[in-house]
Amino acid sequence: MTKKIAFLFPGQGSQAVGMGKDLYESFEGAKNVFDTADKVLGKSVTTLCFEGPEDALKQTVNTQPCIVTMSIAALEALKSQMDIKPDYVAGHSLGEYCAMYEAGVMSLETTLKAIQKRADLMNEASCGKNKSEKDCPAGQKNGGAMAAVLNASEEQLKAGLAEGSKVGYVDVANYNSPAQVVITGDESAVKAASDYLLANGVRRVVPLAVSGAFHSKFMENAGHEFEGFVNSLDLNNASIPVITNVDASETVNGSDFRVKMPKQIYSSVHWTQTIQKMAADGVEIFVEIGPGKVLAGLNKKIVPDAKVFNIYDKASLESTISTLREMMEGSLTC
Repeated sequence: MTKKIAFLFPGQGSQAVGMGKDLYESFEGAKNVFDTADKVLGKSVTTLCFEGPEDALKQTVNTQPCIVTMSIAALEALKSQMDIKPDYVAGHSLGEYCAMYEAGVMSLETTLKAIQKRADLMNEASCGKNKSEKDCPAGQKNGGAMAAVLNASEEQLKAGLAEGSKVGYVDVANYNSPAQVVITGDESAVKAASDYLLANGVRRVVPLAVSGAFHSKFMENAGHEFEGFVNSLDLNNASIPVITNVDASETVNGSDFRVKMPKQIYSSVHWTQTIQKMAADGVEIFVEIGPGKVLAGLNKKIVPDAKVFNIYDKASLESTISTLREMMEGSLTC
């Protein structure tokens, strides 16, 4: 029996100067993606990815389109070298746009325009109109903050959120793995929750250097503005089920994506549940496509027995293809 496979696409924080350069130089499909991004977005995504500078690359308005461009370029390089179609696709936060692209929900041009609009609105929600993150220190504009909570039990997390809620709004932004949850909300509430957790058996809580409280109610206005933009887009039904962040459920209908895309901006990312859902449905192979190895690391904590691969440059692409071919040939002969 053929093994089920899922493609995964990373989110913000996975970017690095130089990402995608050797893919651009080695694969025509990857080059076409970068060239299209430069043309559609009216800025040199290629230069930002390949040369930076890092301060510019890590600004939300640049990070999101750059990661999406690089991830789709890696995807197209893979598809040019191997006839492979996943059974499921998913992406962490902004990575969901790459998943929708692979599933045929949006064209490349529409995907790029959508992620740029999303990034612009999220930056505006954090730092105000016409302000870049370099002018907006972490948490300064909207009073928001985020922190990663490591190895907390469900009971500890619940108690910590309750304690933080006594002084302000705090919620879960990302369910990243059983060992990592990111909390978000008012700066004072996130600090109160963090202090409580550290005082009650949780060994590590790491404040995140972000410009605001992503995936929280602070992003609701951005989500509502994005809704109007999404209504103008051509969205197709998915040819591959997309496991969406907001509910960790299979999404296929274009009308459902139209509802979930704006909601995702201010809702929790249910990544742990997403991977568990695919594993329960028989997925044994996960391929992370895009910069970094963040999702692969999380997956090993969520589904330790699954096979996990990365494609982030030419060498990792070639290594992954070689191993996948061996695995698939073996599954056909058993």
